[in-house]
Amino acid sequence: MRNTRKYRGFSLIEVLLAVSTLAIGMIFIGGTFLTGIYFATISTERTIAAVAADEAFAKIRLYGINLTDPNLVVDQLAPLEALNTIAAEEFSYPSIASLAEKQYYWSALCRQVGSGPAKRLVQVTVFVSRKVGNSTMYPGGSQKPAPIKVGVSTVAGAGNENKLTINVAGEEIFINGGSTIADNQTGRLYRVWQRDPAAPNIIVLDRPWLEGSNSSVWVVPPPVGGGRYPCIAIYQKVIRF
Repeated sequence: MRNTRKYRGFSLIEVLLAVSTLAIGMIFIGGTFLTGIYFATISTERTIAAVAADEAFAKIRLYGINLTDPNLVVDQLAPLEALNTIAAEEFSYPSIASLAEKQYYWSALCRQVGSGPAKRLVQVTVFVSRKVGNSTMYPGGSQKPAPIKVGVSTVAGAGNENKLTINVAGEEIFINGGSTIADNQTGRLYRVWQRDPAAPNIIVLDRPWLEGSNSSVWVVPPPVGGGRYPCIAIYQKVIRF
């Protein structure tokens, strides 16, 4: 008599379980790759920002600042362009002559540190930002990302020490969660956690506000029509001219 062999395969349930396990694993692996790409991009941009800032400080020392300019005072930040005439291409990075579209730009705000012998000391705040798209425009008609001044005031009441109200309607779109703002009088930097969900014109800071009840701040706004926060990093130095 012939021996009958039994051939056993995988059941449908076993196949479905294997495919499901593989699919879940691939989802986690894919998420890991996306996270890795995101952090690699941040690391690359911060490295570029540090180099661009070093170049910016070197150029500011090279071109100098008019210390007798009435815009250069102790209690107010002034754009570098108001203190010295510098060619527009000098604010791009890299600043070498190239036909390629420039993606990174820097801007600077200056404030006198003191009077008398210290009058030659200037606090310089450099903003390094990215620009995506050659035709991208920014508030105020600027073709490159640069800080603009926004009026703010404190929010009354206990527990609101780290909140500010944006005074002018329509300017709340200039400051979003993740933005960094510089106080106009002292140059102190504050990180914005978020916009208040209940009031879009109120922003929440990372620490209590140390300035006056009515003040103004400088911030690099997103492009006209919306987009990512363009500022990559902010650097400050006190330079003697």
